[in-house]
Amino acid sequence: MRSPRSRCVVRAAWYVALGAALLAQSAPYRIDPAFGKLPDGLKWGLTAGMAIDGADHVYAFTRAEPPLIVLDRDGHVLRTWGDKLFASPHGARVDRFGRLWLTDWRTRDGKGQQVFAFDTNMQVLMTLGKAGVAGDGPDTFNGPTDVAVAPNGDIFVADGHFNSRIVKFSKNGTFVKAWGRKGTGPGEFDVPHTLAFDSRGRLLVGDRSNKRIQIFDQDGTYLDQWTQFGSPSGIFITADDTIYVVDYNDKERLFIGSAKDGSIRYTIADTLAEGVAVGSDGSIYVGETVPGKIGEVVTGSRVLKFVKQ
Repeated sequence: MRSPRSRCVVRAAWYVALGAALLAQSAPYRIDPAFGKLPDGLKWGLTAGMAIDGADHVYAFTRAEPPLIVLDRDGHVLRTWGDKLFASPHGARVDRFGRLWLTDWRTRDGKGQQVFAFDTNMQVLMTLGKAGVAGDGPDTFNGPTDVAVAPNGDIFVADGHFNSRIVKFSKNGTFVKAWGRKGTGPGEFDVPHTLAFDSRGRLLVGDRSNKRIQIFDQDGTYLDQWTQFGSPSGIFITADDTIYVVDYNDKERLFIGSAKDGSIRYTIADTLAEGVAVGSDGSIYVGETVPGKIGEVVTGSRVLKFVKQ
């Protein structure tokens, strides 16, 4: 973590760059203090993956046992699942077809380097990658971080912690293509960490260590990039193209803006989050992976809910 002095210097420079107009907008959200408090016998690990389904059930994919904790919108635990099944939990998504996608990004004990799709009963529908095998071929990953599913069912995987590419599969899991390599140019990546589609079907890639979001069509053609969202670790886009971006590396905040033009409406500074999901009522759920403290707020292994004021 940065020292308090260096953090203040960085933040001061950033505030000047953003301008007084943006700083005047306080985000109309508050933390729900009751959400995320687990009953005895359960604990949060580092929580990189956050997802939400059509019933506003929240899926937290956490590096503890059990790794998947499902809660209702009030924070009551509905179920837990997945003991000893994953090497290192990472991304979580619920797609438009109701499937839960989980990524297991690191090799350990013959596990990891895979992407899974589950139905609502946690039965495996699809597996991509080979258990415990790192690679950059059509059927292997090295550090898969996130999944996005296109309107037609095509599957896109951010293969980003060690590889630097996006991998596209057909809706039945057949390899279609991959693009990207490590670098800073258009279509190059340094930890492509999170994926989301906007209403136009454009694929937004949180290119985390390059501190930008790159935008592509579904064939991998580069369209644009945005650098105003810090170092994106998690992206969630709602049906009206509101974009939510969490950054714990650089700006240490949650951004709320527009996926239509990249404008920023609000920022929330009291979280160091890696995963983000948004409910039907606009409540924001984030999972933290970095122990630390911002102001008077102690951060670390927590799942938080922000509600509209």
